[in-house]
Amino acid sequence: MINTYDWFSKWAEYSPEKTAIKIGETGEAFTYRQLNEAANTLATWLKDTYTIDRGDRLGIICDNSIYQVMLFAAALKTGFVLVPLNFRLAPEELDYMLDDSGCKLLFYRDTVVEKEKLQFTGERIPIDDLAKCFDQRSAPVQEKLDNDDPVFILYTSGTTGFPKGAVYTHKMMFWNSINTALSLSLANNTTTLNCMPLFHTGGWNVFLTPVLHHGGTLLLFNKFDPSAVMDCIEEERLDLFMAVPTMLKMMVDQEDFNSRDLSSLKYLIVGGESMPVPLIETFHRKGIPVRQGYGLTEAGPNLTSLHQDDANRKEGSIGKPNFYVDIRVVDDQGKDVPQGERGELLIGGPMVSPGYWNNPEATEKARFGAWMRTGDVAIRDKEGFIYIVDRKKNMYISGGENVYPVEVERVLLTHSEIKEVVVIGVPDEKWGESGVAFVVSDKALSTEEVRSYCSDKLAKFKIPAKVVHCQTLPKNDTGKLNRKALKESYLNDHKACHEFS
Repeated sequence: MINTYDWFSKWAEYSPEKTAIKIGETGEAFTYRQLNEAANTLATWLKDTYTIDRGDRLGIICDNSIYQVMLFAAALKTGFVLVPLNFRLAPEELDYMLDDSGCKLLFYRDTVVEKEKLQFTGERIPIDDLAKCFDQRSAPVQEKLDNDDPVFILYTSGTTGFPKGAVYTHKMMFWNSINTALSLSLANNTTTLNCMPLFHTGGWNVFLTPVLHHGGTLLLFNKFDPSAVMDCIEEERLDLFMAVPTMLKMMVDQEDFNSRDLSSLKYLIVGGESMPVPLIETFHRKGIPVRQGYGLTEAGPNLTSLHQDDANRKEGSIGKPNFYVDIRVVDDQGKDVPQGERGELLIGGPMVSPGYWNNPEATEKARFGAWMRTGDVAIRDKEGFIYIVDRKKNMYISGGENVYPVEVERVLLTHSEIKEVVVIGVPDEKWGESGVAFVVSDKALSTEEVRSYCSDKLAKFKIPAKVVHCQTLPKNDTGKLNRKALKESYLNDHKACHEFS
């Protein structure tokens, strides 16, 4: 029997003593041979002890751990499905996802989840107890898998208020890896690190799965620490590093940043949101090119790439589609829009999810034939570079005119006193909706100061009607600005912010 997705058995044969995973905090290393043997043992133990078989779902509520990688390696052999969940969620939210996915087992870590508050009725296993399984070696295990068999169910926020489980298949993972390698020149000599949490696609599929597919080495960190990450880059002479702009700003803010030797990096990979040009230039002055991209839980996630040579020239662009990624920009009727006009970005190709777990209605809404609707408003310039204008759901209508907050935020971020900003639409008696700008600044900027600054840069209907000064802006687990939390706070009680008029 041949399982083309069992990468670990292949690398255990080709490069058995090559380090696959090294733990960032401790330096403990695991070779491809060791991970392959651990996966065989785990697969046998799960089948014999809990009758876990192809298609069964296994929940994980845990911070980053080598045991998650071992479970992943076992999943490639057997076809069971990992459901990694965000341990920062409330017990009711976790219970919903465990129930929705129909998990048979739950692996957890006590330090990140209060298991007593969960209603989950299946077997609960402390993830560190997996160490007891490896007293004996098991014979090789291999199940023949189909392209569309899931390897993950990855939960994302839902427009209905309930999270949706994106089905992430073996085929998706393979083609994401190929696209990543072609775009970033990954190979078996690649060494990089991951400090993104393993409960979303960025933690698993930006670098971890592509690097392991190609036989490289990945340093796994439990969490992001700017000083520890720079230590790792220097000591291990890393080729690549992926982060969101918030992380990179934290690195730059370290007192010893300028003296750090990060010259081994071929480039930085930036995702999640557009990276400000001043931050790009800071890394360019250290001789480190910056590559920005775009991705979704439901597709890729490595879908587009902005080459480092274009980082300044094409500020704000997500670049061009990766090799095996197709795109369209369409109007509300699904017709392709002319170059330079706004439309919804659609993604096509073998890295697109077949849909949402146990949710045909959401799947139907997300699809346009063979294409995946992103919900993002985009334009393409005359050279074919793509720009995300905004999320469709973030758009608001003021006086009958569509306003895209990202356009307004880009202007406000050019103000020398504004460090961070988020613009949202709120109810307005006269205009239907108007903009509120939440700014982080050392200076208490008034609404009139900000409006005056925007007066020659934005159409009048785009200029925020109010400015709210914040000490910090709420962010989610991947470092992205949390617009929903900010809007709810503003509309409910204004307690988090103080308005200057």
